[in-house]
Amino acid sequence: MPPSSSSLLASTSFAFTPPSEGLGSSSSTSSSSSPPVQQRPWLPDEQGRKVGVLLLNLGGPETLEDVQPFLYNLFADDSIIRLPAAARFLQRPLAQLISTLRAPKSAEGYRAIGGGSPLLRITMEQATALEKALASRGTDARVYVGMRYWKPFMEDAVANLRSDGVTDLIVLPLYPQFSISTSGSSLRLLEAMMDADPALAGMRHAVVSSWYWRRGYLDAMADLITKELDKFADPSSVEIFFSAHGVPVSYVLEGDPYQAEMEDCVRLIMDRVKERGYGANGHTLAYQSRVGPVEWLTPYTDEKIRELGKEGTKAMLAVPVSFVSEHIETLEEIDVEYRELAEASGITQWRRVPALNTDARFIGDLADLVLDKLPACAPRPGWAPAQLLGEGGAVGAASAVGASMVMSLEDEDDEAFEERRRRANAGSVSVSTSSTTSVEQMPATPALATSASASASQQRATTLEDGEGDALGPPTGTVQALLKTYDRDRRVLPPPLSPFFGWGFNKNAETINGRVAMVAIISIAVIEILTGQGVLARFLSIG
Repeated sequence: MPPSSSSLLASTSFAFTPPSEGLGSSSSTSSSSSPPVQQRPWLPDEQGRKVGVLLLNLGGPETLEDVQPFLYNLFADDSIIRLPAAARFLQRPLAQLISTLRAPKSAEGYRAIGGGSPLLRITMEQATALEKALASRGTDARVYVGMRYWKPFMEDAVANLRSDGVTDLIVLPLYPQFSISTSGSSLRLLEAMMDADPALAGMRHAVVSSWYWRRGYLDAMADLITKELDKFADPSSVEIFFSAHGVPVSYVLEGDPYQAEMEDCVRLIMDRVKERGYGANGHTLAYQSRVGPVEWLTPYTDEKIRELGKEGTKAMLAVPVSFVSEHIETLEEIDVEYRELAEASGITQWRRVPALNTDARFIGDLADLVLDKLPACAPRPGWAPAQLLGEGGAVGAASAVGASMVMSLEDEDDEAFEERRRRANAGSVSVSTSSTTSVEQMPATPALATSASASASQQRATTLEDGEGDALGPPTGTVQALLKTYDRDRRVLPPPLSPFFGWGFNKNAETINGRVAMVAIISIAVIEILTGQGVLARFLSIG
């Protein structure tokens, strides 16, 4: 068993990661961690452009020694752990504490898959394949890899594309569905770099916020699913189990479109699976990888597997729907932990759909997506010609985030809000729209979509069914315009506390007790980190 928190706190010497080696470091000199170096001459095309593509991804430790600093970078991101404004100074100390405590268990997982994450290697292979696919379509582009929490950091990639003289940049997160905690976190950092560097601010660029609706992605996923279904003795009896990375419910309630896009994605994939003759299969969407004491999207993957086992499910096909590359959450969490759980729950037949990695159809469609979005490239709003600026100086600010991200949230009382919270976790929140067009199977989300999002979703589904125009989907905008729109439409959640305390086991009292306890724990942790002495152990020994 791992040591208790108190003993580990007492015995651990904490050393803060310096800024140059911590979050967003650009100090890496490892050749294995550097973006691909282009040795060939690179001349502008006929339009005077040098086209670059920036692939954004999470990153992962390449060795066991990388695990703790990687986790530190992860938890030091305020998009991952949100602290009140008054407690922001605790972000890095808390990240150091959590990463130190979690590192041993996380290292065990990485040891089980070979001693490190294959994410960088696979992402580099995707970058090389994308360059070749673009070249075959007549575009001499360079593809750069920027990781959020490990090498090569985004700063490395941006420095390289700037030195290469890129004039037109497509920012392409390798997350099919948008979330402020994944794509959004990387874009926040990119926005800060553009704010600090006039040369970057003037670079023409466009951001693809999400792309799960692309035909190439959907067809590739459907093909992989049906290929694995055919390996079962009775394919029609198999439960297709989609497992996605979870996000806190509060993010969705604030306006994060992740849940809506994920549900829409699963629906579109299943439509194509049914078109291939597998209409009898049941399917489930659940969420994995929750951490911390907050409420996450449900159903949870582990709980849903147990539930399906009790209901008599005997054959299950796991589909990692939010991941396009193999990494620890597919190779260890799904392949090992969830497989063992399924077998213990009475599920006797288990298979897993591989990640897309460098699937030719998938990579080819990404290349088409880049070419579709190139005409949308523009400098940041403040650098654009006057005729390109909309109200407030944003290029298409009202649409830059995409139809699914323009949220209109109505005022509601606490009782209505709690009902929406309950229904969000049940996956049954209806979509409110003023559109006269009926939208079937719109994504269930606590973020109420406008008529614009409804009509766009309908148009996208119709277009895909008709086999036309994969260039549809969320309009593409600049980094600043996209984030400005998200922040503008972000809903301020109602305060969890009432002004009256009230005695007894009520929600308000329990919330206050919990917060007092958290303040005490954080205070103890900070004291231990600053002094290097174990407060809990010293107290217990005195007692």
